[in-house]
Amino acid sequence: MMGKLYLIPTPVGNLEDITIRAINLLKECDLVLAEDTRTSGFLLKHYEIGTRMQSHHKFNEHQSVPHLVDRLKAGEKMALISDAGTPSISDPGFLLVRACIEAGVDVECLPGATAFVPALVESGLPSDRFCFEGFLPPKKGRQTRLKQLAEEHRTMILYESPYRVVKTLSQLAEHLGGERQASVSREISKLYAETVRGTLESLITRFTEQEPRGEFVIVVAGR
Repeated sequence: MMGKLYLIPTPVGNLEDITIRAINLLKECDLVLAEDTRTSGFLLKHYEIGTRMQSHHKFNEHQSVPHLVDRLKAGEKMALISDAGTPSISDPGFLLVRACIEAGVDVECLPGATAFVPALVESGLPSDRFCFEGFLPPKKGRQTRLKQLAEEHRTMILYESPYRVVKTLSQLAEHLGGERQASVSREISKLYAETVRGTLESLITRFTEQEPRGEFVIVVAGR
């Protein structure tokens, strides 16, 4: 009997942001594939989940996918989780999902936590149509992508680290105009969570004066 792969969202902040079904499946599966076993270990320990974990991240997924698919075909049930949020959304997952589908292995993604949805809703910017850009290319292709975004009419959502958030806001202002409305959310669902709204120029000033900390989601109004 063929096994099954479950993609299980994990909390982006508060550990209580997880579903009862997610906890039960993590307990029932034969193996939990974790982006970082140390990070996920805290979550599993908190909910008294004793399922064995194995590392599955962007540096080893190309090599490990064929073996994992063979095990799934042999009948194992596996759960794939990332450090936070939904697997495959700016995190590993796509390669394994594609390989499972090609091999006829059933794949199911549970609904649950992801950072960009609350950031979009809290921004106050139009949410009926939007595009998710994830992390911009760090070097090659970055300018090309920014020029494309300058023509985008939908609300845009980007992820960014605290070390590059001012640089990214500055480049967005350069290509989209400093008066473009935007929103920056950081530490979503954590103790010091905050959402700051304003023009790109005002957000640049804010995070230049106040050292950026935490993981950031930038939401920018369309053209």
